[in-house]
Amino acid sequence: MRLSWGDNENKMVVKTNFSKEDISKILSKYSLGRLVSFESTDKGTVQTNIFIKTTKARFVLRYYENRSKKSVLFEINLINYLKNKKYPCPTPFKNNRGKIVGIFKNKPYVLFEFVEGKHIEKPTEKQKKQLIQKVAELQNLTGNYRPLYEKYRINYNIKFCKKLAKEEVKRLRTANAIKKAKWIKSELMKLELPKSLPKGVCHCDFHFSNVLFKENKFKALIDFDDANYTYRVYDLICLISPFVSSFDWNTWEKFKLTENVFDFRETKKIILEYMKHAFLSDVEKYYLFDIYKLSILIDCIWYFERGNAEDFFEKRKIDHLNNLGREEFYKRIFGGDIKS
Repeated sequence: MRLSWGDNENKMVVKTNFSKEDISKILSKYSLGRLVSFESTDKGTVQTNIFIKTTKARFVLRYYENRSKKSVLFEINLINYLKNKKYPCPTPFKNNRGKIVGIFKNKPYVLFEFVEGKHIEKPTEKQKKQLIQKVAELQNLTGNYRPLYEKYRINYNIKFCKKLAKEEVKRLRTANAIKKAKWIKSELMKLELPKSLPKGVCHCDFHFSNVLFKENKFKALIDFDDANYTYRVYDLICLISPFVSSFDWNTWEKFKLTENVFDFRETKKIILEYMKHAFLSDVEKYYLFDIYKLSILIDCIWYFERGNAEDFFEKRKIDHLNNLGREEFYKRIFGGDIKS
């Protein structure tokens, strides 16, 4: 089984440099021992992560470079909710005043437990199945969870996608940006996403770099920076790719629009594995096509400056999907005709 882990990245920001005095000052607000050593890492996130060792244990300081305190509180409330449900993710620590989110140099931060484990770049079949199961479990747990501070996150829906495209045009002020935003808006208008589609909080970045394994077992899901209130199956969508592996961001121009670029075999396997652990309603199956297209259009925002508006990778993916159609998309995954 091959999983498409996705290639969504946040825009680059200037990272904050921390001195020994800075770390010691933050630690002084906790009862977690004295600083022994610290090391920052830029791996896999737009935020600043610092590994800390004290006289008592190891921790991770997460410093939010581009988040408001209320946006971080959305994340912390979600993590605490999941921890109470025994879902594997790092525990955030309270400071001596009983607060989890602190402020340093006008930006929020949280101190998390250090989870032993490693990132897997080439997961085994067993590890892939574990990941799919954890995606399903997360959706089961958050289906009835309505988060506080929801409006302080970028929630993946049509409204927010339009808003972000408009902001990109305002930021770039180029003819290409205007044309690309116009195309994105026109494709968003084609989506059918009825109110009956179940929603919940999704992690929205189930990439191998955000999962820790230990001794071949799923140990923890980390980095909830992209988590938001969206369509319940969004994380499932992030795991699948109905395109052939040779059709990618750096090869798409080699393919003609009339060529077959689809291979649904792995997508079917992933969805069948998911359905062992979570229920997919008929309405979710029916509109899986639209949610998948939404995920591509959101990628258009994250990679807004990449490619010419006339023809670029995400546009080509949408064009191929439009040519295939919802009926055929459904048939290739679930077989038979769409159930109304």
